[in-house]
Amino acid sequence: MYTMLLSYYDMACTTATTTPVVDIASCIRMKQVLPRCKKALKESCVDIFDAIACQAASSFCNVEFIVPYMSSGRNPYDVSRMCEGEYSETLCYSYMTSVSKYLDRPDIRLKLGVDPSITGNSSSAAWDVIQAFLDNMDEWRPAQYHVAALLERGIRVLVYVGKNDFICNHVGNKAWIDELEWSGRDDFARQPTHEWLVDGKAAGVTKGARGLTFTIIDGAGHMAPYDKPKECLEMVNHWITERPL
Repeated sequence: MYTMLLSYYDMACTTATTTPVVDIASCIRMKQVLPRCKKALKESCVDIFDAIACQAASSFCNVEFIVPYMSSGRNPYDVSRMCEGEYSETLCYSYMTSVSKYLDRPDIRLKLGVDPSITGNSSSAAWDVIQAFLDNMDEWRPAQYHVAALLERGIRVLVYVGKNDFICNHVGNKAWIDELEWSGRDDFARQPTHEWLVDGKAAGVTKGARGLTFTIIDGAGHMAPYDKPKECLEMVNHWITERPL
């Protein structure tokens, strides 16, 4: 989360994916607080985990970096789209309303094996679970150590991201991957990033070494398989069969 939160300035205010999507005044403010957030988050959430100090730092930085973006009306899962509907109901995708209605049909609930005693309607997100996740500060747990441990045990890892995703973007993902401490770090760093193709057309960029693959999917957001189903299937098929893109 450390590298991701700091990358929101790049995604909102530079040409990391598209043209800047946040107003100049907000971008200047974000640029000014960037060093402060970097220092506070590193000291309280990374170097040590002080729950109270980390909560204070993350709350401040979330307001500084996420609120200006959300205020722009943009979809947090795709910088190329505007938010459709109320975020709490649609996650900014209007089709989610239709998905919820479909899942609430009695015949579909029966096929899915939903307990008849459960009368609540389906939702695009379990907000109580999300809130518990945030309250427990789980987003600040150092998951990168687990990734490194998997790689050291010969377990291959694929990290893919839609280039248009804001909330879990390619800038922040590249940052933590480049900083990952493991025995294949130097080999991975030496590998050039190259285009990968689907039906002879560029689908994004990728690089990989020693079991770690990092792939960016052009034209896709957070819901990459929805945005680019053919490209994502090709990517997964290559990875499963251990063929480089």
